[in-house]
Amino acid sequence: MRHLMNLIRGMVCVRLTGLFPERIINLCAQAGIDFWAMEWLDEHTVRFTTRRYTLGLLEELAVKAGCEVERESSRGLPDFLGRFRTRYAFLAGLAFALCAVSFLSRFVLTVEVSGNERVPAAVILSQLRRLGVRPGAYGPALDRKQLAQEALVELKDLSWMTINLHGTRVEVIVREAIKEPERIDETGWFDIVSQADGIVTHIEPEQGDAAVGDGDVVARGDVLISGTVTLEPPLYSDAPTRYYQTHARGRVWARTWRTLAAAIPVETEVKDYTGAEKSVWSVNFFGRRMKIFGNTGISWPMYDKITTVRPITLPGGRELPLALHRETFREYLPHTVEVDREAAQALLEEQLQKRLAALIGEDGTVESTRFSSRVAHGRLEVTLTAQCLEEIGEERPGAALN
Repeated sequence: MRHLMNLIRGMVCVRLTGLFPERIINLCAQAGIDFWAMEWLDEHTVRFTTRRYTLGLLEELAVKAGCEVERESSRGLPDFLGRFRTRYAFLAGLAFALCAVSFLSRFVLTVEVSGNERVPAAVILSQLRRLGVRPGAYGPALDRKQLAQEALVELKDLSWMTINLHGTRVEVIVREAIKEPERIDETGWFDIVSQADGIVTHIEPEQGDAAVGDGDVVARGDVLISGTVTLEPPLYSDAPTRYYQTHARGRVWARTWRTLAAAIPVETEVKDYTGAEKSVWSVNFFGRRMKIFGNTGISWPMYDKITTVRPITLPGGRELPLALHRETFREYLPHTVEVDREAAQALLEEQLQKRLAALIGEDGTVESTRFSSRVAHGRLEVTLTAQCLEEIGEERPGAALN
């Protein structure tokens, strides 16, 4: 550490010549002048190293001691900077660079969001951009507390936000709002009806009267759990049977048979690239795009446009608001080819299975499946027939009692 400080301050190696060089050594000790690496060259000459800023005082003491001081060499930061005293362009550039760094360091370069899980960061950044929090904004001019409150008004899924400024980086920390539990709607009169044909395998009525039992065959639209509840009178009573209506609830499982179909053309158009290609280069700086090379005038009737973005990142992984864009245009000619029947059928079967899984829900199971295919009118048609075990009940408004 001491050697580093000496390099910053500057060091000088001097040679002292006189009848009594030891006198100046004593004077240096009395004046508090530090020196080191002392070497006696002969009985009248001594060499040592001292700090640059003590050289003037050392020369005054040498005159008093009757010695001569000869400067042999020097090193350190002052000597390095002294080489540029006559290089005015370099000094002007250095001064400009220092001013630019001190000024540009007050502008925002990156905006980072943390603490969000359900709300996408792009949504938060988009709202902050509308309020002026974006790369290129003047950091000290941002009223961060007010901006966070205004953003929370628009972002309903957030309960808290704070905006911190760390030099050229804006850190946005958020907390998401806790969702309110879904309220059960008890208003109105509803029945549980069947949404598919099937055979009832199990029924769990929670509220309302069960209209079917295990093993019953039901059609789509049949009432499974009635919202009209029957109150039988006491035994041997002359009181009439009473009814009241409620919001029926419950679950009904049934064995169903689903039939789904999908089709795809047996011929399709593909692209045959001719090899002709053009590229356009541009730079995106603080959201502004400037073209630097290439011509966007394309005379081809059909072409693909491929955009490649290469952001500039710092060693720590932070992206700067500077990116290089390359747009590549490739000419092609379309021609018709016949699709691979096996691959097309496999694709349709996969799509049908996904549709079936969405129909029966997470609680449903597929007991068996069968596929059939045919080619008609230039299309490959695939049909799926499946036997499933699923919940078939859905709520539907019931009719009011007279």
